[in-house]
Amino acid sequence: MREFMQYITNAFYGATGWNDDNTYKDLNATAKGLIDFPLPRGLRLNLSALATPHFATSYQLGTVGVVDGSISYLHSTIPLTNIAAQSDQIPLSALLRSYRRLHGLGSRDGQWCWEAEDTASAGATQTAAPTISPSATSAGSTLLYGRLYLPQSLLEALVVRRLTPELQVQLSAVSERSLRNGGTILGLLQYDRGKYGIEGLFSTDGGLLGFRGLYNFGGDTSPSTSGSPAGPASSEPSGNGQSSEKERIYGRFSAGGEVYYGTLNKSGGMSLGGRFATLPAHRGTPLTATLTINPLMGNINATYAVLAKDYCALATRMEFNVYSYESEWAVGMELWSNRRPAGFLLGADPRNLEVIPEPEAPRVKERSFQAKLEWRLDDEEPEPSPPSPPENHEEYRGVLKARMDQNLRVGLLWEGRAKSLIFSLGTGIDLRKLDEPFRSLGLEIQYSS
Repeated sequence: MREFMQYITNAFYGATGWNDDNTYKDLNATAKGLIDFPLPRGLRLNLSALATPHFATSYQLGTVGVVDGSISYLHSTIPLTNIAAQSDQIPLSALLRSYRRLHGLGSRDGQWCWEAEDTASAGATQTAAPTISPSATSAGSTLLYGRLYLPQSLLEALVVRRLTPELQVQLSAVSERSLRNGGTILGLLQYDRGKYGIEGLFSTDGGLLGFRGLYNFGGDTSPSTSGSPAGPASSEPSGNGQSSEKERIYGRFSAGGEVYYGTLNKSGGMSLGGRFATLPAHRGTPLTATLTINPLMGNINATYAVLAKDYCALATRMEFNVYSYESEWAVGMELWSNRRPAGFLLGADPRNLEVIPEPEAPRVKERSFQAKLEWRLDDEEPEPSPPSPPENHEEYRGVLKARMDQNLRVGLLWEGRAKSLIFSLGTGIDLRKLDEPFRSLGLEIQYSS
């Protein structure tokens, strides 16, 4: 389950217009969310609150062998008024959905962002699309986050500072006596230009220095692919009555890489990767495919995720090492339901909340006596407007997540809402040990106000 503080942090990025899709480290975020979702262990309770639009708190208590917990505080200089903070009003899809659709370049609201020189090169015969960039008011925005883990007295902190609409710096730190030098600090300098995003990083752990970047092309990155910011060119019938613009996959390609070097241990590494993902304007099935290569270690990683239906997402991952010939695979599934857990487990269609009665045959209305005298039909009565949907209506009540790997290890997770509580119930199963198949079992409950 995505924690409340992570939900608030994402709201801060949304309020400042930061596009977290345009980073190399999140290249495999969709497949990772569908396959590597965490399973709760033991019983864990979370109490959170957005006390003011600028301040949030969270308290966590867990029992896994021993009683442990944490205390978290978050402060944002920009008001977070664009989200629902109450646990009975938070959209479950925003909190629990793993399949990530791409945002528009340079913004998180689906708008488009093109370089000024690309717009100029499109030609005078084509309508230039507007250049959208993060709001200038986001410059100077700051997020402060701190979390204290008990009883081990481990402290972690995060500072996010927006220097300019395109430049952002992050500092994260962990302090604990058992760590080398008593803790570590990681710094990130992020630059998002829309068509490309680059990052520089530094860590005190091993004196690590790194650089990574991501470049986008195709799809919405150039106005030459479309005449309007709404998506692909609209289809117009040709002379033979057929559409001149056939249905096609409309998406964005991204390619990037990273290099890093440890100044203390004198070792380094690198990786290369690419991604293709359909854009929201695509009329067909949304999909995401990635390929990453680590040439020094010989690892090849390929993932494919598809949103088969709005309520069903599937993902698969294949890994292969060219030096050892070892391979791994894993599959994951996310199935949303608008039924309660009992009805869902009975095998009912997850899209059906109740039995829909058969529509009645339309009744033929006899003409009025006045209309018969005047040799005409009755005036048409206006059709009644459809009833408005009830407030706080939500299509889905929960989601079932499942995964399995080549070692026949299965993970099952059911997440949903009961009254004002958001719960997560999960278990890990090892099918190779049928005498003791259950390896873990946990329940996590979250309440926020």
